[in-house]
Amino acid sequence: MELDPRQTIVLGVIVLFIGKYLNKKINFLHHYNIPEPVSGGLLASLFFGLLYLVFGVNISFSTHYRDILLVVFFTAIGLSTQFKSIVKGGKVLLLITVFAVIYIFIQNIIGIYIAKVFDINPLAGVLAGSAALQGGHGNVVSWSPILEADYNVNGAMEIGMIVATFGLIVGGLLGGPSANYLIKKYDLKPDSDENITIGKKYGQSLKIDYNSALVVLLMLAISIGIGIHLHNLLDYLNFTLPLFATCMLGGVIIANVAPLIIPGLKCPANSPTLAIVNDLSLGLFLAMAMMSLKFWEVGDETPFILVSIVIQTVAILLFSVFVIFRVLGKNYAAAVISAGYIGSAMGATPTAMANMAAVTQEHGPSPIAFAVIPILGAFIIQVSNAVVINIILLYFG
Repeated sequence: MELDPRQTIVLGVIVLFIGKYLNKKINFLHHYNIPEPVSGGLLASLFFGLLYLVFGVNISFSTHYRDILLVVFFTAIGLSTQFKSIVKGGKVLLLITVFAVIYIFIQNIIGIYIAKVFDINPLAGVLAGSAALQGGHGNVVSWSPILEADYNVNGAMEIGMIVATFGLIVGGLLGGPSANYLIKKYDLKPDSDENITIGKKYGQSLKIDYNSALVVLLMLAISIGIGIHLHNLLDYLNFTLPLFATCMLGGVIIANVAPLIIPGLKCPANSPTLAIVNDLSLGLFLAMAMMSLKFWEVGDETPFILVSIVIQTVAILLFSVFVIFRVLGKNYAAAVISAGYIGSAMGATPTAMANMAAVTQEHGPSPIAFAVIPILGAFIIQVSNAVVINIILLYFG
């Protein structure tokens, strides 16, 4: 059964409502900052898996609106980012970049040695490492044909897709609780009284007016246009970045340049309207992504995949709590960034943002975290991951 774009987004809205209901009724989910799209999406994925296993009904979903929502979300994040936040977070960004690149090597080495233990091609470990976990499903599609054709990795696509799927689930489930643990243990408080970047604090009501909605809509449209042209230019120069990344850059440009050109134009950063656009686009995207996961499609490499996920999960938790959090200063922003980093290193940048949104909606804003993690996940990790994988293929291949 294949659902068209309209049916898929209708179901995505329902799944997001279910996630909100679950987080409201089940205190554990709310208390440990599990993102609402993850709660609802994971339950929906389990339900669709049950339909397949019991009745043989395999449901496929359209990615049309899901991909549009991803672009809208990152563009809105760009519009939420002011140069002063980037400058303020410069040292933090530099530090986390260094350690994030180091961890890409660690993640791949873990995968390679687990593959050796199971007596399979060591380079299958790249698919149990950063190719799937840092890069996500899209990266698996890019690397699997190369690993299969040039390095004789059997079942590369299946291994990578399953690892990416489980990584997305783990990253969405563990980021919030990890930050919650750090915040409670060290009694951390926000160092900013600004509005939160995504959504609103629990129990808070936001006032959105007609004019602010029009301004945000206009800026989104212009920013996406800039992003599309940047994407085409980079393609022409044979330097590929995802469309959502160039659109985010377009948002940063408009948010910081437009008020200088038109002095009376108010920057939408920190506005309730933009925060709701962020929350809605991220929530729907992640709900639709989670509900379409087919984690039951595990092949002959089941033991290798499961052991890899368990060890990679333990490794990222230890690295985030005992390295990232401490290197960044053991403060509130470091705890929020740690939640985002777990989501990014195990799943994808949207998972990282959902983790941080859940934490800040409970505990308060962290502008530095929302300035650093999108740049890290959308730009730095994308490029660094490709470089590291090529180095590993040269060495082990």
